[in-house]
Amino acid sequence: MLNDRARILLKALVERYIADGEPVGSRTLSKHAGLDLSPASIRNIMSDLEEIGFVTSPHTSAGRVPTTLGYRFFVDTLLTVRPLEQSAVSQLESSLTPSDPARLMTAASTLLSDLSQFTGLVMTPRRNPAFRQIEFLSLSDKRILLIIVTLEGEVENRVILTDQPYSASALTEAANFFNKNFAGHSFDQVRGKLRDELGRMRDDITQLMAAAVDAGSKALDGSQESVVVSGSRKLLDVQELSSNMGSLRRLFDAFEQKTGLLQLLDRSRNATGVQIFIGGESDMLPFDECSLVSAPYSVNGQVVGTLGVVGPTRMAYERVVPIVDITAKLLSSALSHH
Repeated sequence: MLNDRARILLKALVERYIADGEPVGSRTLSKHAGLDLSPASIRNIMSDLEEIGFVTSPHTSAGRVPTTLGYRFFVDTLLTVRPLEQSAVSQLESSLTPSDPARLMTAASTLLSDLSQFTGLVMTPRRNPAFRQIEFLSLSDKRILLIIVTLEGEVENRVILTDQPYSASALTEAANFFNKNFAGHSFDQVRGKLRDELGRMRDDITQLMAAAVDAGSKALDGSQESVVVSGSRKLLDVQELSSNMGSLRRLFDAFEQKTGLLQLLDRSRNATGVQIFIGGESDMLPFDECSLVSAPYSVNGQVVGTLGVVGPTRMAYERVVPIVDITAKLLSSALSHH
């Protein structure tokens, strides 16, 4: 535990370093901390903070910079979050209105990047594999379009190749049977239930049903998840990141591969509100100068995904945290009212 003077000095040091990007010396601290302390007293407290691992002294300067541990203490206990500017809130509200869910994900990711000037991430919802209804549409003698309407109102189309032609009335009969008996179920659930029904149906219809179940199951695979990434090139403008091109390249690889990002964002799924992953705390972020601020979002109260901002460890957390928080809440509202 730190005493009050040490906490105030550490807060001032982190805030000055975030603002200026330069090691902070005792003279600067005495000016900005608002404490009536001699330079010698400040240096002694700084030595104590360095000894416990909260700050470190770069070889090129007598000033100090926060460590990952120092940032962690800062964001957990000293951070004062600033309300988001009304212009930014208005921009979010006007862009995240109920519409096509896929467009909402892209819009949220872009807004996170634009408002933070770093990289925006949105983990797309894990799709519910159940369907609301299906339709069959004949394309040619042996090509049938399977139209699937999901529980969320999205439409998926798949072409089924059949061994024989089907009349319009047969296709309507098959679709009506499907919707009457299986609406609200997943295709995998239908596969099991259908076995009991096929014995009472004509052979030609059973072949169509089996083909529809296979195609529908592939279309609505509930395990499908992805990450929408926006503004990754903005990180090239961050000096402490662009000066380490090897690590930055690994970060860009992570953006492209997305597997590690999914695992990291998935950790936030059960969080309450905003979570901050700082530098080396996560093996998913390839170097210490990089942080993720994330938050879960929901549909009708059920968490379905997470979103966040990746930027330098030296980011203005007091501004990025409310950007992420409000975006998650507005995205939740838009999806729930879709």
